[in-house]
Amino acid sequence: MRSGKRVLVFLLAIVLVAMLLPAIGMSADEPETFNLGVLLPLTGTFAAVAETQEEAILLAVDEVNEKGGLNMPWGKVKVEATVMDDEVDINVGVRRFRYLKEQGAHAVVGQVWAPLAMAINELCKKDPFPYFPVNVAPLESFKKGSLADCTFAAGYTPWTVGYMAGYAAINILGKKNIFFLSRSDAWGWDIGSGLEAACEKYGGTIVGSDEVAVGTSDFTTVLEKVKFVSPEVFISAQFGGDAIALIKQSYDMGLHNEMVIFNSFVTNVVAEGLPPEAREGLYGMHFFYHDLSGFEDQEVVKMAESYVEGYTEKYGGPPDAYATIAYIATTQLFEAVERAGSFEPEDIQKAIMDNPDFVCVKGPAKWRIDHQPIYDYAAFLVRGKGLDEQTSKWDFFEVIDALGGEEMYPSLESLGY
Repeated sequence: MRSGKRVLVFLLAIVLVAMLLPAIGMSADEPETFNLGVLLPLTGTFAAVAETQEEAILLAVDEVNEKGGLNMPWGKVKVEATVMDDEVDINVGVRRFRYLKEQGAHAVVGQVWAPLAMAINELCKKDPFPYFPVNVAPLESFKKGSLADCTFAAGYTPWTVGYMAGYAAINILGKKNIFFLSRSDAWGWDIGSGLEAACEKYGGTIVGSDEVAVGTSDFTTVLEKVKFVSPEVFISAQFGGDAIALIKQSYDMGLHNEMVIFNSFVTNVVAEGLPPEAREGLYGMHFFYHDLSGFEDQEVVKMAESYVEGYTEKYGGPPDAYATIAYIATTQLFEAVERAGSFEPEDIQKAIMDNPDFVCVKGPAKWRIDHQPIYDYAAFLVRGKGLDEQTSKWDFFEVIDALGGEEMYPSLESLGY
């Protein structure tokens, strides 16, 4: 009987060990869930943009989970997202970033406001952590030594926005005499620097310029100056609500009949806020436009259509430019994690830099050493449609052309590499 008891105890021990093995194997190095922190300005100045970015990030999460999760060496891993509001406040944003980390986030995606993005990046330099900001960051951000090893920005700099606007105005629209309205901050100054570089290379002339603060609502004095100078093209750095006010007033003062109106970085939000008559004939660079029908690269058209269909089915309308920046950031994070086979920041960083080429919803791209992606199609040149041309509620623009490649970016040498 004693030997029988020993055998029974032994068998029970084997069963117990077998039951515990999965739990032991599923250690901190093999988690069952990838915890994604989403930190965006859901209240305040950038709330409308942040709302679309949250939607795009959660769409990317849903798409991964519908396939069973991330493909990791130890099996499929579901993604869980925790969304928090940074309130466009550095103290609040930093505190909530730290909270997300303390609660077990493996990476954070977010930030429209550049100062907060850079503050979080500094934390990531001291304590390595995967961080993917979703803004168009100042040129200074990408200088050698500025970004943490595992900070990767899916947008580019305002310098690129300005260069593309200048290139398009001069080489595609054939307008060389330019009036530029800047904004009194890094956004406006960097756009101006890129525009000047394009003018210098392609023979454009800035015949007049001015700058105003963010939040300016009355542009009458500036527009009188533009009217007096009478350029071939009026390029502006204004964004969001400022751009809507400027373009409306430009139309009311008759500038549309005297020159090309060109908003350097236009979005659907701006187009939606304009009367059709003010939108008609408006030009601008669009990071991503939802209707690429007729675009020559049919592979890109197919990828864009699939993304737009999924977004529209989930949210009732097409994705805008900044939503797409957030979507690309999130999908690239997920792809890097899968290639790394790890959630560790050094492994994710290595996976990206060892395999920098990728394909996204707007075509081929490649991560550069300064941690910004060089897109084959960095932005699409669009022309605004009037009421007679619109075929649907969201039919704002016609895609004229696309610009991209290394030339559209500040040189690595200029950034200290």
